[in-house]
Amino acid sequence: MRVIGVDPGSRLMGWGVVERVGTRLIHVAHGAVLLEGEELADRLLGIERALEEVIAVHRPAAAAVESLFFAKNAQSAAKLGHARGVVLLVLRRAGLSVSEYPPAQVKRAVVGRGRADKGQVAQLVRGVLALDAAPSPDASDALAVALTHLQAERYQQALARRR
Repeated sequence: MRVIGVDPGSRLMGWGVVERVGTRLIHVAHGAVLLEGEELADRLLGIERALEEVIAVHRPAAAAVESLFFAKNAQSAAKLGHARGVVLLVLRRAGLSVSEYPPAQVKRAVVGRGRADKGQVAQLVRGVLALDAAPSPDASDALAVALTHLQAERYQQALARRR
């Protein structure tokens, strides 16, 4: 199963594609898109275009997105909500099933504790996927979301077999 993980943002959007073949987790690709423009609407268009291109090139079978977290600044939270909305729309329009995971669950799945910092997440992602270097924070978060989904999917399959 090939999964795209997305870490939405209104200035930077991280993405990562991971594939599970049997019990092996294989890194396919990752990146972070710097969203250009002063206007939010222009940056939202950038999200759409970049994500459509990644999907066309890497052909994931499913998608996982980091869900909203509590934000102290209402304006920042609203902008993040707009970015997430575009991400969800593009993923669904591409015919992908979309799962959402809160940041604490992603950190728990990858690092083992929900309060891990971004550096710990990046190093664990690097190790699990046998990368030469740790990805940027946004890309490593996106890869971590994809890994979380693959772990959850494997768990659901095991439960289904037991029934």
